[in-house]
Amino acid sequence: MVKILWADDEIDLLKPYILFLEAKDYKVIPATDGSEALDILEKENIDIMFLDENMPGLNGLETLTRVKQKYQSLPVIMITKSEEENIMEQAIGSKISDYLIKPVNPNQILLTLKKHLDNRKLVTQTQTMTYQQEFRNISMRINQGLDYNEWAELYKELVHWEIELSDNNDESIFEILKTQKIEANEQFSKYYQKNYIDWITSEDTNVPLMSHKVLQNKIFPLLKERKRPVFLIVLDNFRFDQWRALQPEIEKLLQVKEEGIYYSILPTTTQYARNALFSSLLPSDIKKMFPEYWLDEDKEGNKNQYEQELLQENLKRHRIKANTTYHKVLNVTYGMRMIDILPNFMQNEMNVIVYNFIDMLSHALTDNDLVRELAADENAYRGVTATWYEHSPMKEVLKYLSDKDVDVFITTDHGSVKVDEPVRIKSNKDASVNLRYKIGRLLDYDPKEVFGVKNSQDVKIPPLSIMSQMVFARSTDFFVYPTEYNKYVQYYSNTFQHGGISMEECMIPFIHLVPKR
Repeated sequence: MVKILWADDEIDLLKPYILFLEAKDYKVIPATDGSEALDILEKENIDIMFLDENMPGLNGLETLTRVKQKYQSLPVIMITKSEEENIMEQAIGSKISDYLIKPVNPNQILLTLKKHLDNRKLVTQTQTMTYQQEFRNISMRINQGLDYNEWAELYKELVHWEIELSDNNDESIFEILKTQKIEANEQFSKYYQKNYIDWITSEDTNVPLMSHKVLQNKIFPLLKERKRPVFLIVLDNFRFDQWRALQPEIEKLLQVKEEGIYYSILPTTTQYARNALFSSLLPSDIKKMFPEYWLDEDKEGNKNQYEQELLQENLKRHRIKANTTYHKVLNVTYGMRMIDILPNFMQNEMNVIVYNFIDMLSHALTDNDLVRELAADENAYRGVTATWYEHSPMKEVLKYLSDKDVDVFITTDHGSVKVDEPVRIKSNKDASVNLRYKIGRLLDYDPKEVFGVKNSQDVKIPPLSIMSQMVFARSTDFFVYPTEYNKYVQYYSNTFQHGGISMEECMIPFIHLVPKR
């Protein structure tokens, strides 16, 4: 039974209201002043509180302050005779849930109770019913042979429902959504595999925007106009659902001019996808044109140490004269120090800032049990990302830019997917170690389980020898060698990985933001 604490110095006059509520199966515990109300809260588990604003002794606002110091989540409804603005401002500032102006009627009280006690239940029921209605429509679309634009819209819709139902207490409905998303990923992977080579080799314009075409299509036109500085913020390993988690906070500072999705090249890893992003070239072309800026898979060293140089060469190739800065933020100290020099950036046509937190988080989820517990599922993974942003140097950068005449872009090079299906593969020792793709000689695998190519050059990846095979894991699969199979399955299952084909890895958020003024 719901317990209501009602504090009013004229509580005897409220007897009809109390009887009305008790007839509706609510239990009302009366208090004649603030001190008595606080005593009751010490002894009883109260669900909601009605609080008179004008009481002798400890008045309503003073009582409210003390209640919120100790019982922050308790809904408090302020009841007042006064409509003075300063009183309402004080009450709202002290986090009341609602307020009513005297005289109130029983139905007002009942509606307020339903609004604040039953709201979550009603929202959950409505969400479940709406998704159930959409389930059939989504299932039909998954199997209708979608094009790349339609897949992007379907993915956005699945992300919407994943976030919408993330706090739903009905576990069965969330399991249905999870199963539907797996089905979508399987069909998407087949679609990607069928079309990928044509996309990266064809001169046809009817192909999705991909990593190596993003800058020249989205950024360079603005640089040629030279209207205002461009800031490109690259969040390594940033997924579309994580953008959705950050969006409400970012929109407090800047408004979204365009929310798009582009398609990542393969493999969906930093070495390949981000170098392609900055160079506007596919990996094999990078090695051919700029061998000094390319490090093969089997070589030791940082595979992304020449991003700035590749960007500069890219600008030259497209005949764009632009002053640029490039900063890679690997820790908070450097990120905060960079904020002090932001005014200097305003003199440049293009400023690039790369944040590596999310990529480091995904690796920590594999290697660190404590971190794995903090982000044990998709919802928690989004939550950790949102918490990072709230206290990050990136937020301070966006605050600074929010009142400047600039264009801001937020994007990434690839996403990640939570893997749970092991796929056996055999190789010799020279093969790459990534769990979602392999490049090397003598790869032995079931072609029905992977996207395999006999020559890595077919997918524009430099071979490790005269000819290297290449395979990519699909959907939520990950590669495991037969030796110590069970050990690695147990260790890597339910970790976030990238390099293969899935909606989460391949469909990349590309957000254009502008100041609100």
